[in-house]
Amino acid sequence: MPDLTLADLLAGVVVVALNAYVVLAGADFGGGVWDLLATGPRRNRQRDLIAHAIGPVWEANHVWLILVLVLLFTCFPPAFSRLAITLHLPLTIMLLGIVLRGSAFVFRSYGSADDRAQLWWGRVFAMASAVTPVLLGISLGAVASGRVTGWIPGGFHTAFVAPWLAPFPLACGLLALALFAFLAAVYLTVESEGESALQEDFRRRALASGAAVFVAAALTLLASEGAPEMRAGLLLTPQAVVLQLLVAAAALGALASLWYRRWRRARLAAAAQASLMIWGWALAQYPDLLPGTLSIHQAAAPRFTLELVAGALLLGACVLLPSLAYLFRVFKSR
Repeated sequence: MPDLTLADLLAGVVVVALNAYVVLAGADFGGGVWDLLATGPRRNRQRDLIAHAIGPVWEANHVWLILVLVLLFTCFPPAFSRLAITLHLPLTIMLLGIVLRGSAFVFRSYGSADDRAQLWWGRVFAMASAVTPVLLGISLGAVASGRVTGWIPGGFHTAFVAPWLAPFPLACGLLALALFAFLAAVYLTVESEGESALQEDFRRRALASGAAVFVAAALTLLASEGAPEMRAGLLLTPQAVVLQLLVAAAALGALASLWYRRWRRARLAAAAQASLMIWGWALAQYPDLLPGTLSIHQAAAPRFTLELVAGALLLGACVLLPSLAYLFRVFKSR
């Protein structure tokens, strides 16, 4: 492995921010999925618990996505340009989904008490929560498959639709949806402590969505023939085998903890599983930022710019990390 440079470290910060977004905001999106699928005699209580769990933190969790975008735009402008051009359709719809989801959540929580209005905003919130993770997974899958190359001659479909409307990106979209639903269900078993019936509802959902993650991951591996470099990075290197074993161990640990009702261990194992999957993807394509097109060094901005961003990150972390820790301590500690 080549010596790490400042560009490599900043690319690592992008992955850290994306990891945090998946583990934290991903569960918020998954909560919307379970809001959509709430059933049984406790469906209203399920939705109330989801709203209570998401309410204090969902806006703060989006800081990680903003950090990803700012770092890509500032530190790796050629990569940002190609992403914004080639994937402008799924990324635009994804951003609309984020806006609609947040607006619907606020209007449902603080708007009219009319049942019809509540039902309407609830459906918008739930459907946007389900669609957005799929588009995020599709976009990451398109990047991993090496299809993000900028402008491709041949018409609109060839340039802007074919790169992401393919089996591997679509499989990645389904995997993201299943993973976010799994994270949410596991986290909600902790949030519902003291209400055993509600806890069992989310335990069953967590076990079912955990099985769905396995199925979606298998489909993604089967579809990875459309992403040969990613397939090789995930399956054919020694470090990849170790990482796959760690992912499997975390997943089985989460399911076993759910089975034996060890809620907090399950939450830790589920977060570890999602994190290892993100880092497996990142390491499989390293040192490329856009596989087959741009490496991290080719896409990096001038060193002076990278040094300024690194300094700003250090100063910002001194404010951001304690603030987020205090936020979660106030609203999430028992």
